[in-house]
Amino acid sequence: MSIKNVVFDFGQVLVHFEPRYMVECYVKDEPDASLLTEVVFDRAYWDKLDAGTITDEEVLELCHARLPERLWAVADKIYYNWIYNIPEIDKMSDLIDTLRDKYGKRIFLLSNISNYFASHSGEIPILSKIDKCIFSAPIGIVKPSHAIFEHLCTECGILPEESIFVDDNFANISSAKEFGLNTYRFDGDVCALRAYFDKLFGE
Repeated sequence: MSIKNVVFDFGQVLVHFEPRYMVECYVKDEPDASLLTEVVFDRAYWDKLDAGTITDEEVLELCHARLPERLWAVADKIYYNWIYNIPEIDKMSDLIDTLRDKYGKRIFLLSNISNYFASHSGEIPILSKIDKCIFSAPIGIVKPSHAIFEHLCTECGILPEESIFVDDNFANISSAKEFGLNTYRFDGDVCALRAYFDKLFGE
C-alpha cells in the first residue's frame, strides 16, 4: 500500500531544541548559564510537562527553590520564551513543501511537548505547513506509548500502513514500528532524508 501521510516529530527533527542556546539568549555569564540550563530544563520537570501532569507555575516554583533569588526573573523569562528560540533545522521547511506540493502527501506532527507550547503553537512558523498537530500534554499520552499512535491515527483519520513516522528517538521509532507505522529514524541529515523520500515516492 502506498504512503499517503508523513508524520514528523518536532524537536531535533523540524527545529533545534538546545537548552544551553535558549539560556544563552538571555544570560552570558558562564556559571549562571550552566546553572540555569541544569535547573530550568531539568528532565524531571519536562517529562511531566510533556505528560501534562505539572503546571508552568509549579515548574517555576521548583526552579526558584534551586536558584538564587537574583536569577528568578531571568529563569521565568527563559521558560516563557524558549518557544521563540528554537531555530528551524535548515532545509526542513523546503522538504515539507516538496512532500506536499510535489508528492501530494498530507503532513502531520506528533510531539511530546507541553501545554504551554501547544497553546502557543500558532506562533511557530513551520507549524503553519502542518495539516494537523498532535501534542502529548493536552491528551495526557506520551511517546513511545502505542496509545499515542492510535490517537494520532484516529484523530487524523489516517491508516498506519499508509503513513511514515520520522523521529530522532530510537524508542519512539521502535514503538511506532511495532504499532504498524512505517518509520525513518532521523539523524540530522536532511539531504539523506530528502533522498530517501525521493526514492520512496518515485524520483
